[in-house]
Amino acid sequence: MLVDAEADDVPAAGPSRVGSRRALAYLGVCLVLIGLNLRTLFSSFSAVLPEMTADAGLPGWAVVVLTTVPVTLLGVFAPLAPVLARRFGAERVLLGALAVLTAGLLLRPVDVAAAGHLPALLAGTAACGAAISLCNVLLPGLVKRDFPHRLGLMGGLYTTAICASAALGAGFTYPVFNVTGEWTAALWFWALPAGVVFLLFLPLAVRQRPGRHQQAADGINVWRSPVAWQVTIFMALQAMMSFSVFAWLAPILRERGVDGGTAGLIVSASIVLQMLGSLFAPALATRFRDQRAINTVVALLTGGGFALSIFGPVGLIWLWTGLLGLGQGSLTAVALTMIMLRTRNGNTAAHLSGMMQGVGYGLGSTGTLMVGQLHHATGSFAAAGVLFLLVGSLAAVFGYRAGRNRYIGG
Repeated sequence: MLVDAEADDVPAAGPSRVGSRRALAYLGVCLVLIGLNLRTLFSSFSAVLPEMTADAGLPGWAVVVLTTVPVTLLGVFAPLAPVLARRFGAERVLLGALAVLTAGLLLRPVDVAAAGHLPALLAGTAACGAAISLCNVLLPGLVKRDFPHRLGLMGGLYTTAICASAALGAGFTYPVFNVTGEWTAALWFWALPAGVVFLLFLPLAVRQRPGRHQQAADGINVWRSPVAWQVTIFMALQAMMSFSVFAWLAPILRERGVDGGTAGLIVSASIVLQMLGSLFAPALATRFRDQRAINTVVALLTGGGFALSIFGPVGLIWLWTGLLGLGQGSLTAVALTMIMLRTRNGNTAAHLSGMMQGVGYGLGSTGTLMVGQLHHATGSFAAAGVLFLLVGSLAAVFGYRAGRNRYIGG
């Protein structure tokens, strides 16, 4: 699942320059810590959304925009990452992204005189979304290039760190709000780990000397491949559900009568179960001749778990969100695994990954948009429950088609 976005660079991009094994280990720690900051933006916002909305007087459209824009920007900025890396080097682009991420997290809660919190929330959230997009694209390639001898270990640590990032944002934001009494402090808190990682990564990144690279002109055109489109739409549908969990699961639980602290713990536990699903699902998927069955099952489990979290008895809410977590983690992992299973080489895999991130996150952001719009229009999350039964069913259909044993380009 670690796709190198610079796989078609000419000449090939080399590994990061480090002087010793200790420096290489330090680089590995930095890359994992970067992953640990890539999802707090989404889950921290939802953890204090009711308090933020009440205190800052956010209109309904603003809440919808704030939950949708960062996911949309994950797709918009994804194609720019390899271009910037060819010009400045992947390490320096990551460093710049960390600086923008830290600045965006600091800007989010700022109260602009006479304009309130909304302008800073919008600008800071957009900056964070753009920065996370660049990290999403470039970080897996660095892990793959710099640690070919420890690929299993580093790949597992990196993907676990991203899931843990969402769990930490969901679980710790509300307790910080309880201690400080300010939702602004709860959001500012997450700029601290991002800033620390920026400082840790700074000496490594500035030592790198980027070479001159060009993009290879040959290769399969994934945009003309039916298989690539089936995999991409499968990815988009899972992204609709995945980012809706980060953005809306905590508000859904609180509307159902769960207190803020418990809601954060439930979301964190659900995301921890996502980690388990993401660890075991790829290994299981690759054991089969094709992936039609597993793709279908995990898509239906995710859609059903989401709907039960809205409609099921509140007394069993830990069960419903647990099913959702296992399903979502497995669904995300098998969707990413399709990149490797439907391509024959790294060049095609890199192009398919770019297509999936650009289109997948772009369309995936409509999930958070529709949940917000439906809640604003109806005053409840019931319509969103029906929506995710439909999205889960569509994901099962496209997952079945993407799971057939075929390759892009024949």
